[in-house]
Amino acid sequence: MQSYLSELFAKQNTSSNNFFLMAGPCVIESEEVIMATAEKVVAICDKLNIPLIFKSSYRKANRSRLDSFSGIGDEKALKILAKVRDAFGVPLVTDIHDASEAAMASEYVDVLQIPAFLCRQTDILVAAAKTGKIVNVKKGQFLAPESMIFAVDKITQSNNDKIMLTDRGTMFGYHDLIVDYRGIPTMQNLGVPVVMDCTHSLQQPNTTSGVTGGNPQMIETICRAAIAVGADGLFIETHPDPAHAKSDGANMLNLALLEPLMVKLTKLRQVVNTL
Repeated sequence: MQSYLSELFAKQNTSSNNFFLMAGPCVIESEEVIMATAEKVVAICDKLNIPLIFKSSYRKANRSRLDSFSGIGDEKALKILAKVRDAFGVPLVTDIHDASEAAMASEYVDVLQIPAFLCRQTDILVAAAKTGKIVNVKKGQFLAPESMIFAVDKITQSNNDKIMLTDRGTMFGYHDLIVDYRGIPTMQNLGVPVVMDCTHSLQQPNTTSGVTGGNPQMIETICRAAIAVGADGLFIETHPDPAHAKSDGANMLNLALLEPLMVKLTKLRQVVNTL
């Protein structure tokens, strides 16, 4: 595991032989939901020796419709997210949507995430790099895995080598995504940890209703395949009640299903490590 990740996870006293998990609700919709989810996710990861980065977006900038929920206010949401670190001692990740947001968000979190649609935007990559935080760049749905070398180069040339890449599927027609698992070793060959986004890769975007659909029944399939090919980490959005979540409920994992899934994946990782 890269030294910056080992340092990030040092307080969690977990094994570097396991995958790490980036998990939490899609967006901060209330303190109650965030804290309840964090308590459960932290307990699962402690039990199974899984390094955790807790995730939630302070705002969702990429919405299909103007009336879609986007957030409760940036600073208010970030302060709620910071309470997770204060209460549970885990690192945090959140998305930024513009170069001007990098400095603000970096005051609250440990990892800045660049959304897939923005992975080619030079100014946002450079701004994130200059904060000195770890930068997690999601591979664009429109890019080949090897093309992510240019995102990596922009960050390293901005004097930051703390980089992760996340695959979240590739567009397959107008309403679906597919995952090409060759992309995981391809991006690992760029010298950075690679994460599989097991929930957004199951989105069904561009629906006529203007609300993104999903196929959460396949989350375990995506997770198992990612572990089998050697992904360094998994990204899973989870919520206590996805049907009533204010964003991406159609493809989030029900929180009640997280522990049994992590049990299976931890066992699978142990097998993979012996091969």
